[in-house]
Amino acid sequence: MTVFAPLVIPDTLAAGPGPGNTDPRVLERFASSGVADHMQKDVLRGMMEAKQMLRELWGTKNVYTYGVAGTGFSGLDCVLSLVLPGDKVVCFPNGTFSGIDTLTIRMKAATAEELAADSLNPKAASVTVIDTPHGQSVTADTIDKALAAHKPMWAFMAHWETGSGRINDLKAFSDACVKHGVMGICDAVSSLGVADFSIDDYPGVVAWASCPQKGVLSLPLTYAPVSFTDKAIDMVKKRGCRTYVHHPILDARHWGIVDGKDVDTPGYHQTHSCYAVAAFHEALRIILGYGRRRKASDYAYHEKALRQAVEAMGCDVTSNMTSLVVLNLPGKLKGKEKELVQGARAQGFGIWPTLSEPVQVRIGILNQLSPEQISEIVSRFADAMLAMGAEFDKQKVMNGLKSYYAKAA
Repeated sequence: MTVFAPLVIPDTLAAGPGPGNTDPRVLERFASSGVADHMQKDVLRGMMEAKQMLRELWGTKNVYTYGVAGTGFSGLDCVLSLVLPGDKVVCFPNGTFSGIDTLTIRMKAATAEELAADSLNPKAASVTVIDTPHGQSVTADTIDKALAAHKPMWAFMAHWETGSGRINDLKAFSDACVKHGVMGICDAVSSLGVADFSIDDYPGVVAWASCPQKGVLSLPLTYAPVSFTDKAIDMVKKRGCRTYVHHPILDARHWGIVDGKDVDTPGYHQTHSCYAVAAFHEALRIILGYGRRRKASDYAYHEKALRQAVEAMGCDVTSNMTSLVVLNLPGKLKGKEKELVQGARAQGFGIWPTLSEPVQVRIGILNQLSPEQISEIVSRFADAMLAMGAEFDKQKVMNGLKSYYAKAA
């Protein structure tokens, strides 16, 4: 029998689209939690308080607001369970992850025959996909025309798409859904906890999903925030959905949400981790203590500093998110994006390429909101580029970054 050595994972600088760098307070709550079962009173208290904090973070009065155990895709699977075979859906993907969401919708909307014909990539006749070219945002005109022409039951769009680094027009999406009598579903995986918005301001959207490890900055595999309007929940009551674990109504019962109301005694649905509850609870305490508006402002401020620095290195930035810069490498480095990223990651600097064509470089600043942290990211990216043969004056770039912060101060 082979017994391997203990696994030692070193610290790295997570400077990609997510997961972000976990706050030490979250790690401390995770590690210091006692051994407790999923129905122990303090674990349940943590869940009851977490759902209240989530409502504040989402900016909603939706009672069916809670966390789905798992990754961001777990939350998305829960909200996309609203879609049943044969449902008419219009999807607006403009990057890798909204593309995966669209594939999920095609799987859920496919008839048994369509699924059997191509189980991993079904061509559901009831789903219309409106592709937006990489590096561009989904626009109001595109949304309105598509919903007017196809008259679907559901529409889907990502708010912020980290595959391309683009922000899509959420107000236009909600307004078009209201105008055309469509129920909107939104992927807010990358915007919750970074942008300052309240979902109750977008009545055309009936279901929202986010993730634990990006703007919320909890640990991966804790809880993916979701929120459903009463209209969405009524649809589930009326038609059901083809899942048990990620069932919008059944899962809510463990969070003390029953028949549209908060109750004192939650019911068992699945086994929750006391460690995950503690970490998620602390992450929400941190972000609400920081303040939604302040955090959004700080992300915009520091993203501008990073953007200017990489442009000074000759890069072309194509993104408009405030937690992520997506860029094209200059001149002779074009075509070497993956090689550059691999070299950086070998040095503990966790940047990412895009996961679909065209290949670009993604540098994120999740939980990196100080001049010192941005300076480290810029310095390490400059070193990675110079090691690949780029030609620029690193000291001039660093001086420009220093000047940006000095002027702002």
